[in-house]
Parts: sequence; structure tokens; C-alpha cells
Amino acid sequence: MAVSTAPTSSSGGAATRSRKPWISSFWLKIIMAVTGVIFAAFVLVHMIGNLKVYQGAEAFDSYAHWLREVLYPLLPHEGVLWALRIVLSVSLVAHVWAAVVLSARARKARGPVRRRGLPLRSFAARTMLVTGIVLLAFVIFHILDLTIGAQPAASDSFEAGSAYANLVASFQRPWVAVFYILAMVVLALHVSHGLWTATHDLGATGKRLRAIALAISGIVAIVIMIGNISIPFAVLIGVVK
Repeated sequence: MAVSTAPTSSSGGAATRSRKPWISSFWLKIIMAVTGVIFAAFVLVHMIGNLKVYQGAEAFDSYAHWLREVLYPLLPHEGVLWALRIVLSVSLVAHVWAAVVLSARARKARGPVRRRGLPLRSFAARTMLVTGIVLLAFVIFHILDLTIGAQPAASDSFEAGSAYANLVASFQRPWVAVFYILAMVVLALHVSHGLWTATHDLGATGKRLRAIALAISGIVAIVIMIGNISIPFAVLIGVVK
């Protein structure tokens, strides 16, 4: 007499289907999109503030001091600055975590197959994880250099509170200036593709809207890159000293 194995198979299939990830790829993409927009907005505003270095030491140091006094005494000294740091730190952890999980899922779904011969325009997309790692390393170095003043990242003359002098002393080291410039090129690639992808992940699927988003993401990335690169270059040639 034949014995049916259908119930066992069905049970196994049900068990397989029940093993779903605790967070879907959809929400991981949303997390990456939102945190990516937060970072892009911060980098743009940060770049605009840094351009005050062209107004001289007094203007730049006053700007750095103002950042610590925003809404004081309503909020504690450096209250807004620390709130911003917390938001950025949480966003950074969430962004990196979501990127790693999505990348692992993509590799698992793709298997051993590797696509070749992709067009040049997809270069930024294919290197998002790599550029992200480079930017993470840059952020760590940047904090050690100009925020904490930890050696050997910071210059020998680092002095807490002397924002202008610390920046100039740091970029007077050619290797730091070159590293910063290269990091800004990497940042432009990451931001341009990241913002464009974020508009799609956040629901902007219309053809015209996506075209506008593509243009804006490119413009924002280029503006950030040129603005930031101009500073170490100006220090190296002696315009800012």
C-alpha cells in the first residue's frame, strides 16, 4: 500500500515559508534612504559653514563658538551640538547596519553568478559599499583630527577651541590634504547615487520626478565636493593661512 508523503512536504514547505527575516528589505531600504538624506543634508550645511574659513580666523572661530552656544541658556552648553551628534551617530549605525544586511541578502540571492560588462553609469551603484567603507574611515579620521585632536591624526599644534588654526595646521600636511580631497571625490559618488536611489525608495517613481531627482542629486554632490575640496587646496597654495 502506497503511503502519501504530501503532508510531510506541506509541513516542510510551511516551515520554510515561516522563516522570514525579522525586518524586510523594504524597511531596510527605507532606513538607508532616510539616514542617507540626513547625512547629505548635514554634509551640505557643514560645507557651507566651513566656507567661513575664507573670512579669516575670527569669523571661523566665531562660527565654531556659535555652534556650541545655539539655544543657550534654554538648552545646556553644546546641547544642540550633542543632539546633532547623537542623531548622526544613530543614523550612521543604522545606515551601515542596513547596508551590510542588504548586501548580504543580495549576495545570497545572486549566488555565484556575477554580472559583467555593466555600463559606466552604474559604477557608482556597484561601488556603494566600497565608497561607504572609505567614507566611514574618513569620518573616523576627521573626528580624531579636528574634533578630538588625537595623535597621530591631528597636527602637533592642535589646540582645543582653535578651530581655524587646527584646520590650517592639519591641511598644511600634504598627505592629509590629498586624503581629504580624494575622500570628497568618493563622497560625491556616494551622495549622487545615494540621493537618487533614496528618492525611488521613498516612493518617487514618476519618470519626470526621478529625472529631477537625478539632476538635483548630481548638483548637490558636485557642490559639496567642490566646496570642500577648495579648502585644503586653498591652504596648500597659501590662500588660507
